[in-house]
Formats: sequence, C-alpha cells, structure tokens
Amino acid sequence: MMDNLRAASNHVVLKIILGLIIFSFVLTGVGNYLIGGNNDYAAKVNGQEISRGQLEQAFNNERNRQQQMLGDQFSQLASNDGYMQQIRQQALSQLVDQALLEAYIKDLHIDISDDQVKQAIFNQKAFQTNGKFDNGKYNGLISSMGYTADQYAEALRKQLSNQQLINAVANTDFMLKGETSKLVDLVSQKRAIRQATIDVNALAAKQAATDEEISQYYQQNKSNFMAPEQFRVSYIKLDAASMQQAASEAEIQSWYDQHKADYSQPQRNRYSVIQTKTEADANALLAQLKGGADFAELAKSKSIDPISARKGGDMGWLEPVTTPDELKNAALTQKGQLSGVIKSSVGFLIVRLDDVQPEQVKSLADVRDSVADKVKQEKGVDAFYKLQQKVSEAASNDNESLAGAEQASGIKATETGWFSHDDLPKELNFDAVKQAIFNGGLVGQNGAPGNNSDIISVEGDRAFVLRISEHKPEAVKPLEQVKAQITDTLKHDKAQQQAKAQANKLLADLKAGKQDALSVAGLTLSGVTTVDRNAQDPVAQAAFNLPQPADNKPSWGVSEDMQGNVVLVAVDKVSAGSMPQPQITEMVKGVTQNNAQLAFEALLQNLRKEAKIKYGAAAQMQ
Repeated sequence: MMDNLRAASNHVVLKIILGLIIFSFVLTGVGNYLIGGNNDYAAKVNGQEISRGQLEQAFNNERNRQQQMLGDQFSQLASNDGYMQQIRQQALSQLVDQALLEAYIKDLHIDISDDQVKQAIFNQKAFQTNGKFDNGKYNGLISSMGYTADQYAEALRKQLSNQQLINAVANTDFMLKGETSKLVDLVSQKRAIRQATIDVNALAAKQAATDEEISQYYQQNKSNFMAPEQFRVSYIKLDAASMQQAASEAEIQSWYDQHKADYSQPQRNRYSVIQTKTEADANALLAQLKGGADFAELAKSKSIDPISARKGGDMGWLEPVTTPDELKNAALTQKGQLSGVIKSSVGFLIVRLDDVQPEQVKSLADVRDSVADKVKQEKGVDAFYKLQQKVSEAASNDNESLAGAEQASGIKATETGWFSHDDLPKELNFDAVKQAIFNGGLVGQNGAPGNNSDIISVEGDRAFVLRISEHKPEAVKPLEQVKAQITDTLKHDKAQQQAKAQANKLLADLKAGKQDALSVAGLTLSGVTTVDRNAQDPVAQAAFNLPQPADNKPSWGVSEDMQGNVVLVAVDKVSAGSMPQPQITEMVKGVTQNNAQLAFEALLQNLRKEAKIKYGAAAQMQ
C-alpha cells in the first residue's frame, strides 16, 4: 500500500518507539488512533465503534489541556461533577465528529501520497538542525513512546487528510469585487458632525436630596455599601537563601566525588548503517565492503532506509541511552570496524563504527566555584529545615503569640497593616499563605486573635509562620459613612434625568424645524468634526446609528459623552473614505474565514443529521 513510506519508516532507528509528539493532531491525535476497541463501547457512528479506551484518552487529553489553560482555577472547577461531565461529553462529541469526517473523506476519495507523509516528517523542526533534517537528532528524539513507524505514518496521513478537507472548505468562500467595494465604502465611511452638550454636573449642583430619599436609597442598595472582610497579620519569614554558609575544601571535594557524573559526558559513538530486506543482499554488500567498496556510496544506492541513506548511512553521534541494541550488540570497538550481517526486526543490517568520543570528566579545578555554590546551597537548605522544625514546635507550644517562634528563629515578627482579599501585601502573595489567611481557620472569635499557623512552605525554599492579629468581618457601612456619596448619586441621577428630558424636547423641536431651539435653551453647537467608525467616542458611535441627512438638513440624535453629559448630535454630511490595500486584503480574509468556519460547521451538522449514532454505557461513565 505504501512501499516507499514503509521503506522510510521500517529502518533500524524507527523500530525504537516514537519519543516526541511532533504534530498537533486535529480533534484527537495519535493517542486515540492507537487505542483499540473493546466490548464496552462509547458510541457507534454508522456502525463504526468508538471504544471506551478512545473516550478515556480523549477525555484525559481535554482535561489536561484545560488544566494547563486555567491553572489554579481548574482545581475548583474539577470538583464540580457537572463540569467534568461536560468535558467528557465534549471529548465524545469530538470523537464522533472525527469518525464522521473520516468517512466523508473516504467517500470523497481524498488521498495523501506516501511522499506527502514522508515530506511532513522531514519538514518537522523538531528533527532539524539549522533548518536541515538531522538524522542524529531524529534518532535521539524518537526513543520513549510505544508507536511503531507504520502506526505513526497512518495517523499522520489521517491528520493530513483532515487538513486537506478543511482547506477545501475554506477555499470555497470568496467575495466579488463589487461586494468588496461596497463593504470598503461602508466600513471606511466618514461623517461630519456637530454637537451641543448639556452639562450634567452643572445641573447636579442645583439639585437637592432629602433625608427620606437618602434613607430609601440606602435601604434599597445596601449591597453596594459593603465594607470588605479585613485582616491584620503578624508573620515570621524563613528563607534558605539567607542561611547559606561557607563551604570547606573537604566539603567541596566530597560533594564533587559524590556527583562526578554531573560533570561527565559519557562515551559517544558514531555509526553508519546499511539496511537490506534479505540476508543474501546483506552478505553480498558485506563482501563488496571487504573488497574495498565505499560504504557511503553503497548506503546511498543500496540501503532501503532512505533517511540514513541520504547521508551515506551516517546515524550521527549516539550516547548509550539512544543507541539501538543491534548496534550495541555488534561489539564494535575500533574506528572503521565493520560488523557482520545483523538480523533485526526491520531487516538485515551492516554496521560500521565511524568514530568514538571517550568519556569526558571535568576536573574539580574547572568546576570548583559551581561546586562550592552547590555546597553552600545545600548547607543553607539543611539549616533552613532544621530551623523550620524548631520554629514550628515553638509556634505550636506558645499558640497565643509569635513570641516563642521569634525566640527560636532569632527573627522579629513583621506586622502588616489592614488589608482585604483584594489587596494582600506583596510579601504574603503566595497561594498557600493566602489559603491559610482566608480559609477562616486562623480567625479568632468576636474579633479576637486566633491561633498560630503551621509552617507554610512556599517555592524557593521559603516558609512562613503567621497569626491573624486582628479581623473585621464583611459588614454594611453605616449610613452616616456613605451619606455624602448617596447624596451625590441622587443629585447626579436627577440631573441626568432632567438633561435627557431637555434633550428629547429639543430633539423634537429641531426635527419640527425650530432652528432657534438651541439658542433659546442657552446651548450652542460646536464646530464641525469628521469621525469614522473606528472612533471610540460614544458620541461618534451614535452618529453612525443616525440616518443620513436629507434635503440639506442635518440628521439629529441624542447621546452621552464619555463624561456622562447628555449630547445633541447633528450629522451634516456623509462621505466615502478610503482604505489601504493591505487592510482591505485582511478584511476580506477575515470575512471569508468566518464564512468558511460557518460552512464547515454546517457540513458537520449535516453529517450528524444523516448519521446513525448510538451511544453506549461507557459514554456516561465517570
């Protein structure tokens, strides 16, 4: 079916399992492709079974994706069974869509050639050095996951087929020249406007609010006058970085001796291989090599592994952990030494040892400063944990203050000012510390101090012990404290209502042809300004909601400016604008992409409508 690709994938290195996901697979990816079915199915789509294992894998993939995206918020959401069931249903829906698309692609006879699959592998940046395919890097990366080359190639073929279908749908949408021109005219349109402003603040200064109005507003809006829960905290901070101690020569030497492997590079070997289908072919090539034939030329012309053959059989530098067993077992020790014919699961091999880099160990003199820093850090961490234990015991034994912890640590406790949930002091801004302060466990009764916390460890080898010294629960602010604020609000509301009523009356007069209505009201129109659709000013935006002026008369409307004043708007003229060609191109691209997305969703909806979909018990399992 795919002889050329099988020749590329069934070579000695790709028999090692794939160690890196190099493609972002649509919908479910390689993992779901490899999971087989079982009797407890999740769904059947036109008779094709989606197994429970596929659903679990897709669910875990989506769960992990959302966890990475949401961070700490995910833990709270994950405790909600309904949310997790929603993720499961989303994963199952994607699997159903994938099955429908695969069948549709098959019906359309969309084919991906072996060369396309092969080229997709060669083009992966994960396998490249300086923009070129690197066989050594390739060998090093594909070493940890249990996918055969054929399985990976088929999954990649499926991904490329999906992408070809998506591209086909996306390329079906376009805009005619006339449509584009009309859209450009509409989007780039400009309007010449004038405006007359009714100053709401000036009107508010003339308003009054009675005690009854103030009291009624307070009673109806108490939730707007809440004083947040507040805290004052005493704390002691321990930091391993401040406890580092000088390192003796004996300690440096001992640490180096124990960690010498950290400063060593193991022996590396460089091999070349020729791969054949039959033992007879391998023996014939081995005879030619022993007769003086050039290894690289034979590899290029005779090896059935096109990846290594492109470089004359060269596999690059390999460390012990990345060297296939067939090469290790060849027991080659001398540069230029040839193996015999080696039988492997991918055919028959001839291996040559091209070069050897002996193990290299950096001397203590070369790394002394680095080792000394490591020793000092370790001594600081040891001292930190010992002190942490002492402080924990002292804080527990003397639970009514931090005095005992101060004496044990030799550190004076720090006292914060008042703060709420929204303005935690920067030095306490760690998740574990916030949890301890705000979860209620350290709060005393009736505002009294509570207990000392346990030791709270945070990143960077740091720790806190703290106590809440004072606490104020959330409460409604008293009326006297917010009376002035309520008075201003009521006066402003009355002024705004008055301004809107005045503006609406003036609007009716202007539309009726009373040209002096504004001057009678003591208002004047501003000079003409030209605005476009991109303006953020609400007055300019309101101007584009008004009809175009007719019969040489302005079109009138009412709006509010960014300061909350009421504004009468006159649109005097509408004119066409212009747009740079790159902007036009991007606009058309955005419209067509949006239309293509709608078309693709419509395609999926139609496929779902016509399909026979049956859900199994596994679809509901938690």
